Amino acid sequence: MDANAVFAIHCAATFAMCGLIWFVQIVHYPLLSRFSHDGFAESAKAHCDRTGFIAGPLMVAEAGTLLLLLAGGMRGGLFLTSGALLAIIWLSTFLLQVPAHRALLRGWDPGAHARLVATNWIRTVCWTLRSAALLAILAK
Repeated sequence: MDANAVFAIHCAATFAMCGLIWFVQIVHYPLLSRFSHDGFAESAKAHCDRTGFIAGPLMVAEAGTLLLLLAGGMRGGLFLTSGALLAIIWLSTFLLQVPAHRALLRGWDPGAHARLVATNWIRTVCWTLRSAALLAILAK
């Protein structure tokens, strides 16, 4: 596949994730506290399943195209910085957000919810900075 096409897919996945993460951070995660606490685990599972259906493929596409672009020799400073931000996103996801979601899958837990909302800012900021870096690359 042509490097420009791979970069276009990479940008599209990043921009989609940036929009999704802002929606989740500002709208969806705060609203979790308003869900019925009776049977909350079912609502949490539905959230994870439905959001994962969208976020999972986008995150895999984003990481996969990053690796393809690196393998193809893309090494500019902004691109490498955006790659480091993606590594932070993946680490944050699996070390912070996944454990909070697992706790919520067992039922309503105000501490896990607070951790989820607070630590998700890491991903929100990183995807925003990644988007800005990729826009700057596109502008060149």
